[in-house]
Amino acid sequence: MPDFIVRVVLHGAKDPEDYNDFHDEMEAKRYYRTIKGSDGTTYELPPATYRASGDDWTKEMIRHEVRVLADATGFKNAVFVTVSNGTAWIGLKKA
Repeated sequence: MPDFIVRVVLHGAKDPEDYNDFHDEMEAKRYYRTIKGSDGTTYELPPATYRASGDDWTKEMIRHEVRVLADATGFKNAVFVTVSNGTAWIGLKKA
């Protein structure tokens, strides 16, 4: 099953609260702000970064869906999607 990493910037958002409703909408669509390590520990992703996975998803489908959600915030935005075949990190906060 492919894994995707999605990064969203809401241009002009001044406070973290500007993202709250967007985070809720993303989670409702199965985009999560956490990632699980090989040891089973769950970590928080960097701000406005999401993880998703699905056999029937493509990066283009995700880009479109996330753009619709980001547009609904009223902020100009940027959406970045990548397909991952593995991730590595250091310094992420435990969830």
